[in-house]
Amino acid sequence: MSIEQRVIALVEEKIADRSDLFLVDVNMHSNGKLVIHVDGDQGISIQDCAAISRHVGFHLEEEDAISDAYNLEVSSPGIDAPLRLERQYKKNIGRAVSLKMTSGNKREGKLLAATEGHLQIEETVKEKGKKAVQVQNTIPLDLITEIKVLISFK
Repeated sequence: MSIEQRVIALVEEKIADRSDLFLVDVNMHSNGKLVIHVDGDQGISIQDCAAISRHVGFHLEEEDAISDAYNLEVSSPGIDAPLRLERQYKKNIGRAVSLKMTSGNKREGKLLAATEGHLQIEETVKEKGKKAVQVQNTIPLDLITEIKVLISFK
């Protein structure tokens, strides 16, 4: 079992009674930094991150799972991190998103829905000589390489 697999099991164990929280990813970097990203349907608190960190750190130390010195970091993915899970898509319905397509094109619009295998967005389409119109499009997830929430400071 890899360190990442053990950490995933420990995080899942810690949040098993919290249906509002979910694991996004775990990465053990070569520089000894172990990064755990956890999110929640309504966000995640510092207290939740600290509790997960204590649980994972305690068990890793008890099991002597990592022989070298390491730095454990537990946080939410961050506002600029790409969305990776369907649960994150659903959490961000109503927000503006940027999509990088497999074709290399970019698309932007308001996220309207996230169904299995598809996203529905409302985008502004401007054809030459015509007024811009709002169009709803359903896009298969396999045509999207990256999804990010657009930050507005208005």
